Amino acid sequence: MDERTNNSGLEEALEIQSLRRIISAYLNYAAAAEEDVHRYERSFHKLPPSHKALLPHYLYKCRRLRWCISENGYVILNMLQAFEPPIDMTRNLETGENEPPVSICTTLNEGSCSTDGESTRLNQTSLKKANIEASSMGNFRDSDTRIHTATCSCSSACGACDDKTKVFGCQTYAYSVSEANGKGDCPTFDWWDPSFQLNVPLVDVDKVRCIIRNIVRDWAPEGQRERDQCYRPILEELDRLFPTRRKDRPPSCLVPGAGLGRLALEISCLGFISQGNEFSYYMMICSSFILNHTQRQREWTIYPWIHSNCNSLSDRDQLRPVEFPDIHPASAGITDGFSMCGGDFVEVYGDQSQEGSWDTVVTCFFIDTAHNVVEYIEIISRILRDGGVWINLGPLLYHFADSYGSEDEMSVELSLEDVKRIAFQYGFELEIERTIETTYTANPRSMMQNHYFAAFWTMRKKIQSRSQLHQ
Repeated sequence: MDERTNNSGLEEALEIQSLRRIISAYLNYAAAAEEDVHRYERSFHKLPPSHKALLPHYLYKCRRLRWCISENGYVILNMLQAFEPPIDMTRNLETGENEPPVSICTTLNEGSCSTDGESTRLNQTSLKKANIEASSMGNFRDSDTRIHTATCSCSSACGACDDKTKVFGCQTYAYSVSEANGKGDCPTFDWWDPSFQLNVPLVDVDKVRCIIRNIVRDWAPEGQRERDQCYRPILEELDRLFPTRRKDRPPSCLVPGAGLGRLALEISCLGFISQGNEFSYYMMICSSFILNHTQRQREWTIYPWIHSNCNSLSDRDQLRPVEFPDIHPASAGITDGFSMCGGDFVEVYGDQSQEGSWDTVVTCFFIDTAHNVVEYIEIISRILRDGGVWINLGPLLYHFADSYGSEDEMSVELSLEDVKRIAFQYGFELEIERTIETTYTANPRSMMQNHYFAAFWTMRKKIQSRSQLHQ
Protein backbone atom coordinates (compact mmCIF):
# COMPACT_ATOMS: atom_id res chain seq x y z
CA MET A 1 0.00 0.00 0.00
CA ASP A 2 2.82 2.39 0.92
CA GLU A 3 4.55 1.71 -2.40
CA ARG A 4 1.28 2.32 -4.27
CA THR A 5 0.78 5.58 -2.37
CA ASN A 6 4.33 6.68 -3.12
CA ASN A 7 3.89 5.90 -6.81
CA SER A 8 0.65 7.86 -6.88
CA GLY A 9 2.32 10.81 -5.20
CA LEU A 10 5.22 10.71 -7.64
CA GLU A 11 2.85 10.55 -10.61
CA GLU A 12 0.93 13.55 -9.32
CA ALA A 13 4.15 15.48 -8.76
CA LEU A 14 5.31 14.68 -12.29
CA GLU A 15 1.90 15.65 -13.59
CA ILE A 16 2.13 19.05 -11.90
CA GLN A 17 5.62 19.49 -13.27
CA SER A 18 4.43 18.67 -16.79
CA LEU A 19 1.51 21.09 -16.56
CA ARG A 20 3.78 23.81 -15.20
CA ARG A 21 6.02 23.28 -18.20
CA ILE A 22 3.08 23.76 -20.56
CA ILE A 23 1.95 26.87 -18.71
CA SER A 24 5.54 28.12 -18.93
CA ALA A 25 5.52 27.60 -22.69
CA TYR A 26 2.49 29.87 -22.94
CA LEU A 27 4.14 32.44 -20.64
CA ASN A 28 7.38 32.32 -22.66
CA TYR A 29 5.57 33.05 -25.92
CA ALA A 30 6.14 36.82 -25.86
CA ALA A 31 9.80 36.63 -24.85
CA ALA A 32 10.57 34.09 -27.58
CA ALA A 33 8.78 36.16 -30.22
CA GLU A 34 10.58 39.30 -28.98
CA GLU A 35 13.90 37.51 -29.46
CA ASP A 36 12.98 36.90 -33.10
CA VAL A 37 12.40 40.63 -33.56
CA HIS A 38 15.79 41.36 -31.96
CA ARG A 39 17.32 39.01 -34.53
CA TYR A 40 15.61 40.88 -37.38
CA GLU A 41 16.96 44.16 -36.03
CA ARG A 42 20.49 42.81 -35.58
CA SER A 43 20.51 41.63 -39.17
CA PHE A 44 19.21 44.99 -40.38
CA HIS A 45 21.92 46.92 -38.51
CA LYS A 46 24.59 44.78 -40.20
CA LEU A 47 23.52 46.10 -43.60
CA PRO A 48 25.64 48.74 -45.30
CA PRO A 49 24.13 52.25 -45.13
CA SER A 50 23.16 52.19 -48.79
CA HIS A 51 21.09 49.07 -48.26
CA LYS A 52 19.48 50.42 -45.10
CA ALA A 53 18.41 53.48 -47.03
CA LEU A 54 16.36 51.24 -49.33
CA LEU A 55 14.40 49.90 -46.35
CA PRO A 56 13.30 52.98 -44.37
CA HIS A 57 10.19 51.19 -43.13
CA TYR A 58 11.98 48.12 -41.73
CA LEU A 59 12.45 49.27 -38.15
CA TYR A 60 8.87 50.55 -38.08
CA LYS A 61 7.77 47.05 -39.06
CA CYS A 62 9.74 45.68 -36.09
CA ARG A 63 7.87 48.06 -33.80
CA ARG A 64 4.61 46.87 -35.29
CA LEU A 65 5.67 43.26 -34.73
CA ARG A 66 6.27 44.01 -31.05
CA TRP A 67 2.81 45.48 -30.76
CA CYS A 68 1.27 42.38 -32.41
CA ILE A 69 3.24 40.15 -30.02
CA SER A 70 1.84 42.07 -27.06
CA GLU A 71 -1.70 41.67 -28.43
CA ASN A 72 -1.22 37.91 -28.80
CA GLY A 73 0.25 37.84 -25.31
CA TYR A 74 -2.84 39.59 -23.97
CA VAL A 75 -5.07 36.87 -25.42
CA ILE A 76 -2.80 34.17 -24.00
CA LEU A 77 -2.88 35.75 -20.54
CA ASN A 78 -6.69 35.85 -20.61
CA MET A 79 -6.68 32.23 -21.73
CA LEU A 80 -4.52 31.24 -18.76
CA GLN A 81 -6.55 33.30 -16.31
CA ALA A 82 -9.66 31.41 -17.41
CA PHE A 83 -7.94 28.05 -17.08
CA GLU A 84 -9.01 25.96 -14.10
CA PRO A 85 -6.23 23.47 -13.31
CA PRO A 86 -7.74 20.12 -12.33
CA ILE A 87 -4.92 19.58 -9.82
CA ASP A 88 -3.45 21.63 -6.99
CA MET A 89 -0.77 23.65 -8.75
CA THR A 90 0.44 25.31 -5.56
CA ARG A 91 1.77 22.23 -3.78
CA ASN A 92 5.50 21.86 -3.32
CA LEU A 93 7.14 19.34 -5.59
CA GLU A 94 9.89 16.98 -4.57
CA THR A 95 10.99 16.05 -8.07
CA GLY A 96 13.20 19.01 -8.91
CA GLU A 97 10.72 21.16 -10.78
CA ASN A 98 13.28 23.96 -10.98
CA GLU A 99 15.71 21.84 -12.95
CA PRO A 100 16.09 22.76 -16.62
CA PRO A 101 13.67 20.68 -18.69
CA VAL A 102 14.93 18.09 -21.11
CA SER A 103 14.70 19.31 -24.67
CA ILE A 104 12.02 17.54 -26.66
CA CYS A 105 12.91 16.04 -30.02
CA THR A 106 9.87 16.65 -32.17
CA THR A 107 8.60 15.99 -35.62
CA LEU A 108 6.16 18.77 -36.40
CA ASN A 109 3.22 17.35 -38.31
CA GLU A 110 0.17 18.50 -40.25
CA GLY A 111 1.54 21.80 -41.44
CA SER A 112 4.35 21.90 -38.87
CA CYS A 113 1.94 21.87 -36.00
CA SER A 114 2.00 19.02 -33.53
CA THR A 115 0.85 19.36 -29.94
CA ASP A 116 -0.48 15.94 -29.11
CA GLY A 117 2.45 14.89 -27.00
CA GLU A 118 1.89 16.71 -23.76
CA SER A 119 0.68 15.11 -20.59
CA THR A 120 -3.06 15.11 -20.17
CA ARG A 121 -3.35 12.86 -17.14
CA LEU A 122 -5.82 14.60 -14.87
CA ASN A 123 -6.87 13.71 -11.36
CA GLN A 124 -10.57 13.20 -10.84
CA THR A 125 -11.60 16.72 -9.95
CA SER A 126 -14.94 18.49 -10.00
CA LEU A 127 -14.71 22.04 -11.27
CA LYS A 128 -17.53 24.51 -11.02
CA LYS A 129 -20.28 26.26 -12.95
CA ALA A 130 -21.76 24.65 -16.03
CA ASN A 131 -25.32 24.32 -17.19
CA ILE A 132 -25.16 21.67 -19.89
CA GLU A 133 -24.63 17.95 -19.30
CA ALA A 134 -21.34 16.62 -20.54
CA SER A 135 -22.91 13.61 -22.21
CA SER A 136 -25.98 11.43 -22.22
CA MET A 137 -23.64 8.53 -21.54
CA GLY A 138 -23.47 7.52 -17.90
CA ASN A 139 -19.76 8.19 -17.51
CA PHE A 140 -20.21 11.90 -18.07
CA ARG A 141 -23.47 12.91 -16.40
CA ASP A 142 -22.97 15.87 -14.10
CA SER A 143 -25.00 18.95 -14.90
CA ASP A 144 -23.59 20.97 -12.01
CA THR A 145 -20.03 21.31 -13.26
CA ARG A 146 -18.48 22.98 -16.23
CA ILE A 147 -15.67 20.48 -16.44
CA HIS A 148 -17.07 17.00 -16.00
CA THR A 149 -14.85 14.21 -14.77
CA ALA A 150 -14.67 10.67 -16.06
CA THR A 151 -12.31 8.07 -14.73
CA CYS A 152 -10.49 5.59 -16.92
CA SER A 153 -10.35 2.18 -15.28
CA CYS A 154 -6.75 1.49 -16.25
CA SER A 155 -4.51 0.94 -13.25
CA SER A 156 -1.16 1.68 -14.84
CA ALA A 157 0.23 4.94 -16.12
CA CYS A 158 -0.46 5.71 -19.76
CA GLY A 159 2.59 5.02 -21.84
CA ALA A 160 1.49 6.54 -25.14
CA CYS A 161 3.03 9.91 -25.82
CA ASP A 162 4.28 12.14 -28.59
CA ASP A 163 7.49 14.16 -28.67
CA LYS A 164 9.00 11.94 -25.96
CA THR A 165 6.83 13.50 -23.23
CA LYS A 166 5.50 11.01 -20.70
CA VAL A 167 1.81 10.84 -19.91
CA PHE A 168 1.38 10.30 -16.21
CA GLY A 169 -1.68 8.20 -15.53
CA CYS A 170 -4.88 7.68 -17.40
CA GLN A 171 -7.70 9.58 -15.77
CA THR A 172 -9.64 11.95 -17.95
CA TYR A 173 -11.95 14.91 -17.71
CA ALA A 174 -14.62 16.28 -19.95
CA TYR A 175 -15.95 19.81 -20.20
CA SER A 176 -18.97 21.19 -21.94
CA VAL A 177 -20.01 24.55 -23.25
CA SER A 178 -21.73 26.56 -20.56
CA GLU A 179 -24.89 28.42 -21.43
CA ALA A 180 -23.68 31.05 -18.98
CA ASN A 181 -20.69 31.34 -21.29
CA GLY A 182 -18.25 33.88 -19.97
CA LYS A 183 -20.51 35.06 -17.15
CA GLY A 184 -19.18 32.83 -14.38
CA ASP A 185 -16.36 33.80 -12.10
CA CYS A 186 -12.99 32.92 -13.59
CA PRO A 187 -10.36 31.51 -11.26
CA THR A 188 -7.34 33.71 -10.77
CA PHE A 189 -3.88 32.19 -10.54
CA ASP A 190 -0.72 34.21 -10.29
CA TRP A 191 0.90 32.57 -13.28
CA TRP A 192 3.71 35.14 -13.02
CA ASP A 193 4.82 33.61 -9.74
CA PRO A 194 8.37 32.28 -10.30
CA SER A 195 7.29 28.78 -9.29
CA PHE A 196 5.08 28.63 -12.40
CA GLN A 197 7.83 29.73 -14.78
CA LEU A 198 10.39 27.38 -16.26
CA ASN A 199 13.01 27.91 -18.93
CA VAL A 200 11.34 25.73 -21.53
CA PRO A 201 12.92 24.82 -24.88
CA LEU A 202 11.83 26.78 -27.92
CA VAL A 203 10.10 23.73 -29.33
CA ASP A 204 7.54 24.08 -26.52
CA VAL A 205 6.90 27.71 -27.44
CA ASP A 206 6.50 26.65 -31.08
CA LYS A 207 3.50 24.61 -29.94
CA VAL A 208 1.89 27.77 -28.61
CA ARG A 209 2.39 29.35 -32.04
CA CYS A 210 0.72 26.29 -33.52
CA ILE A 211 -2.24 26.82 -31.21
CA ILE A 212 -2.58 30.38 -32.50
CA ARG A 213 -2.73 29.04 -36.06
CA ASN A 214 -5.25 26.40 -35.00
CA ILE A 215 -7.48 29.17 -33.66
CA VAL A 216 -7.63 30.50 -37.22
CA ARG A 217 -8.42 27.06 -38.62
CA ASP A 218 -11.24 26.32 -36.21
CA TRP A 219 -12.65 29.62 -34.98
CA ALA A 220 -11.87 32.49 -37.36
CA PRO A 221 -13.60 33.63 -40.56
CA GLU A 222 -10.26 33.26 -42.34
CA GLY A 223 -10.28 29.53 -41.58
CA GLN A 224 -13.63 28.96 -43.28
CA ARG A 225 -12.00 27.65 -46.46
CA GLU A 226 -10.11 24.93 -44.58
CA ARG A 227 -13.22 24.07 -42.59
CA ASP A 228 -15.14 23.74 -45.84
CA GLN A 229 -12.45 21.44 -47.21
CA CYS A 230 -12.16 19.24 -44.12
CA TYR A 231 -15.32 19.54 -42.05
CA ARG A 232 -18.07 20.09 -44.60
CA PRO A 233 -17.66 16.67 -46.33
CA ILE A 234 -17.90 15.01 -42.90
CA LEU A 235 -20.95 17.01 -41.86
CA GLU A 236 -22.69 16.34 -45.18
CA GLU A 237 -21.99 12.63 -44.85
CA LEU A 238 -23.37 12.55 -41.30
CA ASP A 239 -26.48 14.36 -42.49
CA ARG A 240 -26.92 11.82 -45.29
CA LEU A 241 -26.38 8.80 -43.08
CA PHE A 242 -28.67 10.01 -40.28
CA PRO A 243 -31.47 11.86 -42.11
CA THR A 244 -33.99 11.59 -39.26
CA ARG A 245 -32.41 12.56 -35.97
CA ARG A 246 -34.81 12.36 -33.06
CA LYS A 247 -34.40 15.04 -30.41
CA ASP A 248 -35.43 12.63 -27.68
CA ARG A 249 -32.86 10.05 -28.80
CA PRO A 250 -30.14 11.72 -30.86
CA PRO A 251 -27.39 9.55 -32.36
CA SER A 252 -24.01 9.63 -30.63
CA CYS A 253 -20.77 10.66 -32.31
CA LEU A 254 -17.19 10.51 -31.01
CA VAL A 255 -14.54 12.82 -32.48
CA PRO A 256 -11.02 11.70 -31.42
CA GLY A 257 -8.26 14.24 -31.95
CA ALA A 258 -10.81 17.05 -31.68
CA GLY A 259 -8.24 19.83 -31.35
CA LEU A 260 -9.96 23.11 -30.50
CA GLY A 261 -13.39 21.53 -30.75
CA ARG A 262 -15.01 23.15 -33.78
CA LEU A 263 -15.82 19.94 -35.66
CA ALA A 264 -17.26 18.33 -32.54
CA LEU A 265 -19.40 21.43 -31.95
CA GLU A 266 -20.63 21.49 -35.56
CA ILE A 267 -21.63 17.83 -35.25
CA SER A 268 -23.52 18.67 -32.08
CA CYS A 269 -25.34 21.45 -33.91
CA LEU A 270 -26.44 18.85 -36.49
CA GLY A 271 -28.37 17.06 -33.75
CA PHE A 272 -25.86 14.50 -32.46
CA ILE A 273 -24.69 13.80 -28.94
CA SER A 274 -21.13 14.77 -29.80
CA GLN A 275 -18.03 14.20 -27.72
CA GLY A 276 -14.61 15.46 -28.72
CA ASN A 277 -11.54 13.72 -27.36
CA GLU A 278 -8.23 15.55 -27.14
CA PHE A 279 -4.85 14.49 -25.78
CA SER A 280 -2.93 17.77 -25.88
CA TYR A 281 -3.03 20.07 -22.87
CA TYR A 282 -2.01 22.91 -25.18
CA MET A 283 -5.19 22.35 -27.17
CA MET A 284 -7.43 21.83 -24.15
CA ILE A 285 -6.41 25.05 -22.42
CA CYS A 286 -7.34 26.99 -25.56
CA SER A 287 -10.50 25.08 -26.46
CA SER A 288 -11.89 25.43 -22.95
CA PHE A 289 -11.31 29.18 -23.17
CA ILE A 290 -13.15 29.48 -26.47
CA LEU A 291 -16.00 27.12 -25.62
CA ASN A 292 -16.61 28.24 -22.06
CA HIS A 293 -15.42 31.80 -21.73
CA THR A 294 -16.02 33.73 -24.95
CA GLN A 295 -19.04 36.00 -24.67
CA ARG A 296 -19.66 37.13 -28.24
CA GLN A 297 -18.58 36.78 -31.87
CA ARG A 298 -15.21 38.25 -32.81
CA GLU A 299 -14.45 39.11 -29.23
CA TRP A 300 -10.70 38.56 -29.51
CA THR A 301 -8.02 39.58 -32.02
CA ILE A 302 -4.78 37.73 -32.75
CA TYR A 303 -1.95 38.15 -35.22
CA PRO A 304 -1.19 34.56 -36.28
CA TRP A 305 1.21 35.13 -39.17
CA ILE A 306 3.84 37.34 -37.52
CA HIS A 307 6.19 34.53 -36.54
CA SER A 308 7.92 34.18 -39.89
CA ASN A 309 9.11 36.68 -42.48
CA CYS A 310 9.25 34.00 -45.17
CA ASN A 311 6.89 33.80 -48.15
CA SER A 312 4.96 36.98 -47.31
CA LEU A 313 3.43 38.92 -50.16
CA SER A 314 3.59 42.12 -48.14
CA ASP A 315 4.13 43.37 -44.60
CA ARG A 316 0.44 44.19 -44.45
CA ASP A 317 -0.41 40.54 -45.12
CA GLN A 318 2.03 39.35 -42.47
CA LEU A 319 0.72 41.79 -39.85
CA ARG A 320 -2.98 41.45 -40.57
CA PRO A 321 -5.31 40.82 -37.62
CA VAL A 322 -7.65 37.85 -37.30
CA GLU A 323 -10.74 38.00 -35.10
CA PHE A 324 -12.26 35.05 -33.29
CA PRO A 325 -14.55 33.29 -32.63
CA ASP A 326 -16.57 33.63 -35.82
CA ILE A 327 -19.55 32.21 -33.92
CA HIS A 328 -20.48 32.33 -30.25
CA PRO A 329 -20.24 28.67 -29.19
CA ALA A 330 -22.94 28.82 -26.53
CA SER A 331 -25.37 30.37 -29.02
CA ALA A 332 -24.62 27.99 -31.87
CA GLY A 333 -27.55 25.63 -31.21
CA ILE A 334 -25.71 22.66 -29.75
CA THR A 335 -27.44 19.43 -28.77
CA ASP A 336 -27.60 18.58 -25.08
CA GLY A 337 -24.75 16.25 -24.26
CA PHE A 338 -21.97 18.02 -26.16
CA SER A 339 -18.66 17.53 -24.36
CA MET A 340 -14.90 17.45 -24.67
CA CYS A 341 -13.00 14.63 -22.97
CA GLY A 342 -9.31 15.03 -22.22
CA GLY A 343 -7.10 11.96 -22.31
CA ASP A 344 -5.30 9.47 -24.49
CA PHE A 345 -7.67 7.85 -26.99
CA VAL A 346 -6.33 4.35 -26.41
CA GLU A 347 -6.51 4.59 -22.63
CA VAL A 348 -9.94 6.22 -22.43
CA TYR A 349 -11.84 4.45 -25.18
CA GLY A 350 -9.99 1.16 -24.99
CA ASP A 351 -11.84 0.57 -21.73
CA GLN A 352 -14.40 -2.24 -21.79
CA SER A 353 -17.19 0.12 -20.70
CA GLN A 354 -16.96 1.89 -24.08
CA GLU A 355 -17.73 -1.23 -26.13
CA GLY A 356 -20.63 -0.68 -28.55
CA SER A 357 -21.31 2.80 -27.13
CA TRP A 358 -21.18 4.95 -30.26
CA ASP A 359 -23.31 5.25 -33.37
CA THR A 360 -20.52 6.91 -35.32
CA VAL A 361 -16.84 7.79 -34.96
CA VAL A 362 -15.39 10.71 -36.93
CA THR A 363 -11.60 10.95 -37.35
CA CYS A 364 -10.19 14.06 -39.04
CA PHE A 365 -6.39 14.30 -39.34
CA PHE A 366 -6.19 11.79 -36.52
CA ILE A 367 -5.30 8.20 -37.34
CA ASP A 368 -1.69 9.07 -38.24
CA THR A 369 -1.13 10.28 -34.65
CA ALA A 370 -0.95 6.64 -33.55
CA HIS A 371 2.08 4.72 -32.39
CA ASN A 372 0.16 1.70 -33.66
CA VAL A 373 -2.57 2.53 -36.16
CA VAL A 374 -3.85 -1.06 -35.97
CA GLU A 375 -4.72 -0.43 -32.32
CA TYR A 376 -6.65 2.69 -33.27
CA ILE A 377 -8.69 0.75 -35.83
CA GLU A 378 -9.33 -2.07 -33.37
CA ILE A 379 -10.66 0.35 -30.76
CA ILE A 380 -12.82 2.24 -33.27
CA SER A 381 -14.38 -1.07 -34.32
CA ARG A 382 -14.93 -2.13 -30.73
CA ILE A 383 -16.62 1.07 -29.53
CA LEU A 384 -19.00 1.26 -32.51
CA ARG A 385 -22.30 -0.54 -32.25
CA ASP A 386 -23.08 -3.10 -34.95
CA GLY A 387 -24.01 -1.15 -38.06
CA GLY A 388 -22.19 1.91 -36.72
CA VAL A 389 -20.29 4.23 -39.05
CA TRP A 390 -16.66 5.35 -39.20
CA ILE A 391 -16.02 8.51 -41.22
CA ASN A 392 -12.36 9.39 -41.78
CA LEU A 393 -10.56 12.28 -43.47
CA GLY A 394 -6.83 12.83 -43.40
CA PRO A 395 -3.35 11.91 -44.63
CA LEU A 396 -0.92 9.34 -43.28
CA LEU A 397 1.86 11.62 -42.09
CA TYR A 398 2.71 9.45 -39.12
CA HIS A 399 3.67 11.59 -36.13
CA PHE A 400 6.35 9.26 -34.80
CA ALA A 401 7.89 8.24 -38.12
CA ASP A 402 10.98 10.40 -37.65
CA SER A 403 11.33 10.09 -33.89
CA TYR A 404 14.83 9.17 -32.82
CA GLY A 405 15.11 8.31 -29.16
CA SER A 406 14.52 5.34 -26.96
CA GLU A 407 14.70 1.92 -28.57
CA ASP A 408 11.33 1.27 -26.91
CA GLU A 409 9.71 3.97 -29.11
CA MET A 410 7.21 2.40 -31.51
CA SER A 411 5.86 3.69 -34.78
CA VAL A 412 3.93 1.43 -37.13
CA GLU A 413 3.59 3.19 -40.49
CA LEU A 414 1.22 1.54 -42.94
CA SER A 415 0.18 2.43 -46.45
CA LEU A 416 -3.38 3.48 -47.16
CA GLU A 417 -3.96 0.08 -48.77
CA ASP A 418 -2.83 -1.68 -45.60
CA VAL A 419 -4.89 0.61 -43.36
CA LYS A 420 -8.04 -0.27 -45.30
CA ARG A 421 -7.17 -3.96 -45.33
CA ILE A 422 -6.78 -3.93 -41.53
CA ALA A 423 -10.12 -2.14 -41.22
CA PHE A 424 -11.79 -4.89 -43.25
CA GLN A 425 -10.26 -7.46 -40.90
CA TYR A 426 -11.95 -5.69 -38.00
CA GLY A 427 -15.37 -5.99 -39.57
CA PHE A 428 -15.64 -2.79 -41.61
CA GLU A 429 -17.19 -2.52 -45.05
CA LEU A 430 -16.28 0.37 -47.35
CA GLU A 431 -19.26 2.41 -48.49
CA ILE A 432 -17.75 5.62 -49.86
CA GLU A 433 -14.17 6.59 -50.71
CA ARG A 434 -12.57 9.55 -52.41
CA THR A 435 -9.59 11.90 -52.18
CA ILE A 436 -9.97 15.45 -50.87
CA GLU A 437 -7.34 18.12 -51.41
CA THR A 438 -6.87 20.35 -48.38
CA THR A 439 -4.44 22.36 -46.31
CA TYR A 440 -3.85 22.39 -42.55
CA THR A 441 -3.44 25.63 -40.55
CA ALA A 442 -2.17 27.26 -43.74
CA ASN A 443 -1.77 30.99 -44.22
CA PRO A 444 -4.06 31.56 -47.21
CA ARG A 445 -1.97 34.53 -48.35
CA SER A 446 1.40 32.81 -48.10
CA MET A 447 3.55 32.15 -51.17
CA MET A 448 4.04 28.59 -49.93
CA GLN A 449 1.09 26.24 -49.45
CA ASN A 450 1.37 22.63 -48.29
CA HIS A 451 -1.49 20.62 -49.74
CA TYR A 452 -2.64 17.20 -48.63
CA PHE A 453 -4.50 14.75 -50.82
CA ALA A 454 -6.39 13.34 -47.89
CA ALA A 455 -8.18 10.01 -47.84
CA PHE A 456 -11.89 10.37 -47.18
CA TRP A 457 -14.06 7.35 -46.52
CA THR A 458 -17.18 6.05 -44.88
CA MET A 459 -16.98 2.53 -43.47
CA ARG A 460 -19.73 0.63 -41.73
CA LYS A 461 -19.23 -2.00 -39.06
CA LYS A 462 -20.86 -5.26 -40.11
CA ILE A 463 -23.81 -6.50 -38.13
CA GLN A 464 -22.76 -9.76 -36.56
CA SER A 465 -25.04 -12.77 -36.66
CA ARG A 466 -25.99 -14.57 -33.45
CA SER A 467 -23.70 -17.46 -34.34
CA GLN A 468 -20.78 -15.03 -34.78
CA LEU A 469 -21.51 -13.41 -31.43
CA HIS A 470 -21.27 -16.76 -29.63
CA GLN A 471 -18.11 -17.95 -31.36
